[in-house]
Amino acid sequence: MKRNKQKKVMFISSIGGHLTQLLQLKPLFDQYDYHIVTEESSITKELAKEYPVSFLVYGARNYLFSYLFKFSFNCIKSFFIFLKERPDVIVTTGAHTSVPMCYIAKLFRRKVIYIESFAKTTTPTLSGRLVYPIADLFIVQWESMKKVYPKAVYGGSIY
Repeated sequence: MKRNKQKKVMFISSIGGHLTQLLQLKPLFDQYDYHIVTEESSITKELAKEYPVSFLVYGARNYLFSYLFKFSFNCIKSFFIFLKERPDVIVTTGAHTSVPMCYIAKLFRRKVIYIESFAKTTTPTLSGRLVYPIADLFIVQWESMKKVYPKAVYGGSIY
């Protein structure tokens, strides 16, 4: 497929299932100038061999005190990654790692596309609730989630 070099797309997610879902969008990578942002771990360091990637600090929410510091650091680092990469569009599958980048993108009048987790069939994620009001396109993977997010688009499963 022809690459659309005029559009730069940033794909961002936390590690784990959110990243697994994000990587299902790989066919889109060939169509755009793209950059991936995720949390740094021994697993995700391997991504740098295959993709253009930037890393944020891994922060599990089960340790609230340290999480608050890591989240704050990631907000600042997200801002600098955004300025360096200058994406036109943010595409995310969540979770907490992606929320600051979505708000930064809106601050700079960029488009935000949020794909709600495949694991959620009847209840929203915290990151989904936070990004829903600012998303230009909010995609759910289950028809039942249209009750939770009335303005969402049902996109089906990305698996």
